[in-house]
Amino acid sequence: MTQTASIGSNPTSVAPLDAASAARATERAALEKAAKGFEAIFTRQLLATMRNSSMGESIDGSSAVDQFREMSDANMADSLATGGSLGIAQMMLQQLDRR
Repeated sequence: MTQTASIGSNPTSVAPLDAASAARATERAALEKAAKGFEAIFTRQLLATMRNSSMGESIDGSSAVDQFREMSDANMADSLATGGSLGIAQMMLQQLDRR
């Protein structure tokens, strides 16, 4: 009975595990944020390249339209990355988990 009381009343035996798991959770959250950020940037570049490779010039080639398209593409890329639609961030995290 004294062993149970001494184990239960010793909070320092649990603290290092909690600190280590908290550090891992913080690191994992930072990795997820970085992976999603990479996916968003990659998607923006992909969309910009697709738009630039069009055949010929469009009728609406004003700078305002171009700026709106860039903002629209950036918003779409951020949404795709946040939602995990493409899965690039998830694949990166799986590779990092193997280390």
